[in-house]
Amino acid sequence: MDNKQDKSKLKFGLIGKNISYSFSRGYFASKFKKEELPYTYVNFDLESIEDLEDIIKNTPNLKGLNVTIPYKETVIPILDDLSKKAKKIGAVNTIKITRYQKLIGYNTDYYGFKNSLQPHLKKHHTRALILGTGGASKAIAYALKKLKIQYDYVSRSEKKGVKFLYSDLTADIISTYTIIINCTPIGTFPNVNECPDLPYDAITKKHILYDLVYNPEQTKFLSCGDVKGAITINGSEMLKLQADKAWEIWNK
Repeated sequence: MDNKQDKSKLKFGLIGKNISYSFSRGYFASKFKKEELPYTYVNFDLESIEDLEDIIKNTPNLKGLNVTIPYKETVIPILDDLSKKAKKIGAVNTIKITRYQKLIGYNTDYYGFKNSLQPHLKKHHTRALILGTGGASKAIAYALKKLKIQYDYVSRSEKKGVKFLYSDLTADIISTYTIIINCTPIGTFPNVNECPDLPYDAITKKHILYDLVYNPEQTKFLSCGDVKGAITINGSEMLKLQADKAWEIWNK
């Protein structure tokens, strides 16, 4: 670790907006306690990504950061360098702060998603719909590409690279995409009665419904899949895997 930092006071944290509910703080606090590590993990709730520079300047012994909505893409221009994967994906969810205060961006969302989805895949899982086009969806697309699964984006508005609007989705379309991944915050607590606008009657037991939302554990999106016998996966396993990968990066 870093000679210039006081190892007994190392800090880690999360940057995002409205993140009081965050998974990361609880996960790392319990990890530090269990492993008897004298570190702290702090939530940095930023009004604007530009505030990150002040955080770096004014937080001694800061070693690493996780990045969540809405800053996974807008943080990139502030960083000094990116890992190869983060560069290819175009989104960052982990930052390592070097001994010289250089900020290096990584993406561990890709790793978390790929490794949590893979055990559930069968031969007929060849096409996926990605709901949403934010930073998280870019990591999902990269993982699907690596798994040789064809994918298309669904969005509320027309934009480059988006094949479907929600209003375009029919039972026929849903039946040909046997993996559906919600990368939007729709259905997150406290708005637990909301779900993406899909023709759920077309879901079958051949489908996988994967929700990046982890609070609540069972979103309405997943409940709609359960009713139809689909495999349903929430975001908690992905979060644990990406957090462990971030920890590995910070300690390299």
